[in-house]
Amino acid sequence: MSTHTIRFLPYETTIQVQDGDTVIRAALAAGVHVNASCGGEGVCGKCRVLIEDGAVEGGISEKLSAEDQEKGYRLACQAIVKSDLVVRIPVESVIDAGVLKLQAAPRRTAHIREFNFEELKEKGLFVAPVEKKYLQLPAPTAQDNLPDVTRLISYLKAKHDEHRLEVDLSVIRKIPDVIREDDFKVTATLVRPVRKVGKTRLINVQPGDTTHQNYAIAMDIGTTTIYGQLIDLITGEVLAEHGEFNGQISYGEDVISRIVFAEKPGGLEKINAVVIKTINKILQKIVKESGVDPEDISTITLAGNTTMTQLMLAVNPRSIRRAPYVPAATLYPPLKAADLGMDLVGHVTALVYPAVSSYVGGDIVAGVMGSGIYRSEALTLYLDVGTNAEIVIGNKEWLACAACSAGPAFEGGGLKFGMRAAKGAIEDFSMDPVTLEPMIITIGNVRAKGICGSGLIIMVGVMFEMGIINNLGKFDRDLDTPRIRADNGIYEYVLAWQDETQIGRDVTLTEIDIENLIRAKGAIYSGCMTLLTEVGMSITDIEHIILAGGFGSYVDLEKAMTIGLLPEMDTDKVTFIGNGSLMGARMSSLTNRIRLDVSEVTKKMTNFELSDTSSYMDNYVAALFLPHTDMNQFPKIKSRLEARKKMTNVE
Repeated sequence: MSTHTIRFLPYETTIQVQDGDTVIRAALAAGVHVNASCGGEGVCGKCRVLIEDGAVEGGISEKLSAEDQEKGYRLACQAIVKSDLVVRIPVESVIDAGVLKLQAAPRRTAHIREFNFEELKEKGLFVAPVEKKYLQLPAPTAQDNLPDVTRLISYLKAKHDEHRLEVDLSVIRKIPDVIREDDFKVTATLVRPVRKVGKTRLINVQPGDTTHQNYAIAMDIGTTTIYGQLIDLITGEVLAEHGEFNGQISYGEDVISRIVFAEKPGGLEKINAVVIKTINKILQKIVKESGVDPEDISTITLAGNTTMTQLMLAVNPRSIRRAPYVPAATLYPPLKAADLGMDLVGHVTALVYPAVSSYVGGDIVAGVMGSGIYRSEALTLYLDVGTNAEIVIGNKEWLACAACSAGPAFEGGGLKFGMRAAKGAIEDFSMDPVTLEPMIITIGNVRAKGICGSGLIIMVGVMFEMGIINNLGKFDRDLDTPRIRADNGIYEYVLAWQDETQIGRDVTLTEIDIENLIRAKGAIYSGCMTLLTEVGMSITDIEHIILAGGFGSYVDLEKAMTIGLLPEMDTDKVTFIGNGSLMGARMSSLTNRIRLDVSEVTKKMTNFELSDTSSYMDNYVAALFLPHTDMNQFPKIKSRLEARKKMTNVE
């Protein structure tokens, strides 16, 4: 896709954007404020910009007079970039140019790291876990009357140098018919041992030559969403993928409520059946979409947190929520997928990712494997943020991990107008430094109906840096704007007036919302600090940050550092890997080297129960400020705040 350069006047700010982006999103990315309160739907008419040079598509509205249109005025939220542009933002002449420079820093999100199958091969990490071998067997005769299984095994040895073979009973049962179906032309599916001392298993036979049809499934069993991929084991390509909300949500949105339900009579059976039903729905979807013959699927690799794993396996998780918080198991043997109730052919093996503790599960281990932390020299912080935040710090020499309860703020929970990242959620925000009018963009460019987690971080970061809220998250009561008001004694900022929203109510950000965010970010940052303290290191020793989960793809890094969610460092050193759990499951499907490494990595991962770690509470209390009580840990934001104070003559 082609890129274009946009120069914003009078800011003299330049940014490169993709063809097809809107002018308003380009402005946000560049840190340039444009008044906008309808979320990008084009109904408020406030985001007028003047296109002085270049071409845009659209942006014309009844909110613009014919004269304005002739002059080149367009609505920024509707104007699509089609060339290099010079865009002038109309500003009042009384606004000092120095004030304009106080705009927030440009938006920066994490670099996305894609899975690279070829990289596995180049690094010598690709060891095929499943292979198919084609044979043309001679038909038995009176002189050559070997049993069918013996015949197959002897020719695998003779033609393909296959030794130390063991045969599944399912193969013995089907082989008499299969080998005769295509005149003794047959394909054998072989599962390689993870360790060299092990034996190769013959798990399936098919008539004819199916060597080019070899597939596996990777699946992330999330608390909220379950996601699956069907993978070509020859090319590494994802042929089909699909996600569904975990049906267990109806029994509680968090793991604790689901454990409580599972403890009720018949509860475990019910909640297990629900998750298996969701898994099967995904399996049916991806198999149908890919057109793959189910007979050609050999394995399914599953990764989930400790509770989700036990519920999937119908293992009672009651001890996970009671001190001393012990899971039933952390390691699981290979299982038959069909025995778990999954709609897969009988020979398909289910591989379940091991856990470390009750709250650092297989999904995090999979993320560590997929991200490659365990092979890296650099001291790395791995962070998977949700209602629970899992933290891993370390490198190839050692790994420390912990889980902390961040609360639902990052997923839009616990907020007056909080919502998940769905259509209508405010995902980006800026504010005019003089009028304090907002600039909001929603998912889907429609009228606002709520705030998602990434939008919340940006709002609080912008308001804090502009001095609208203090380091405790309290609004400046003396500011002259109708947007800051008290509702039943609780101060709030009006993001969108009721006639600009979908819900017929003002959408606001309250001090309680901000307080919830501060507690959530404080829990995560203090978790990082505590782990570092326990291993004798400091935050400045971190060389690389890896963000996992849907949250990490949208979070503005500068704002995450401004509020003290992430340690302050060069944003180029932050990487986003998407669904780390799914990535690790996929890698384990593709290579035995990863499967072998998993057991070693789990042994390396030292778990810290934060509630039992004396330094955690001290670190947590210190983090309940924006960004932190110790501003020396955030020198860049400290410098920016001092510069703003000096420029605005604020004592």
